[in-house]
Amino acid sequence: MFELFPDEWTPIAFARQVPRDRPVKLRVAGEDLAVFRDREGKLAALIDHCPHRGVALSLGRVTDAGTLECPFHGWKFDREGACAQVPFCDLSADKRARLGATAVPCRELGGLVWVFTGEDAEGREPELPEALLEPGWAHFQYAEEWSTHWTRAMENMLDYPHLPYVHRRSIGRQLRAPAERNAHLELEVTATSWGMQISATVEGRRSAAGLSWRRPNGMVLGLSFGSRRMKQHIYCVPVDEKVTRMMLITARDFGLFAPLAPLFWLLDWSNTWILREDRAVVESSQPPEVPHPSEEKSVALDAPTLVFRRWYHRELGPRRRQKVDVPAARVDA
Repeated sequence: MFELFPDEWTPIAFARQVPRDRPVKLRVAGEDLAVFRDREGKLAALIDHCPHRGVALSLGRVTDAGTLECPFHGWKFDREGACAQVPFCDLSADKRARLGATAVPCRELGGLVWVFTGEDAEGREPELPEALLEPGWAHFQYAEEWSTHWTRAMENMLDYPHLPYVHRRSIGRQLRAPAERNAHLELEVTATSWGMQISATVEGRRSAAGLSWRRPNGMVLGLSFGSRRMKQHIYCVPVDEKVTRMMLITARDFGLFAPLAPLFWLLDWSNTWILREDRAVVESSQPPEVPHPSEEKSVALDAPTLVFRRWYHRELGPRRRQKVDVPAARVDA
């Protein structure tokens, strides 16, 4: 299972998208999941495949007892995948224990549905940025799907030098003039327990924006306006080899209350326009999956994306899956 993205925690949807009365079909790393809520409202995720005759469990219903009922023969499964009932059959618990569906670890955190792309997440839990968990933040959620491999989308989110070109009319506008006069740009990459922190200095002036990679597929851009803070979170979720679900969550600690709150929703929506500015460029990248660092030409300003690429090819990439040695990267000055 999940060979494209094994043994990682990732968000796959917003929690508000999963009602209490029916399952929702969600796809991640080439696997379809039936996500539902039990009687207490806790999220659960089963591989969307009934062990009896292989039909999609997501076509079924959630019973009053909080089990997921298969639409074909009514087999019922609890949140752990255990078979709770086979209609018209008086089966012992031992026999039912051999009839279970496949469950994957699932959590509801920060307004997101998180799943672990494996069966055993013992000792591992999702690590969320503080702005998704702490009180005092307003959150805006948006998602769309891009026709690209998730790695191309992810490294784009960690790339600073594209701002004055792809985002020349928005967040990169102030960098146009320095770029045209070939101003000095310096990037500092700091390793952290959860990924890396990236800071930029242009013509000796350090940017107030802080960019971080939240391993494996998350980015946080921190902005400040005096005492006000806004953080943009983007998760590049692999749907399959050719499709990536881009999940945007904007958090801000201002404009929380009426009557001004609607004005700040316009600010939140503007972040969707900025996200879309990246789409055509990222979808045009070839090959779709990021190659090993040694296979494309790079310069020193590519340091953040090279960190990501090295991690990816060491931990998840095709050579890792095939257990093939990789050459060292070449970086030109």
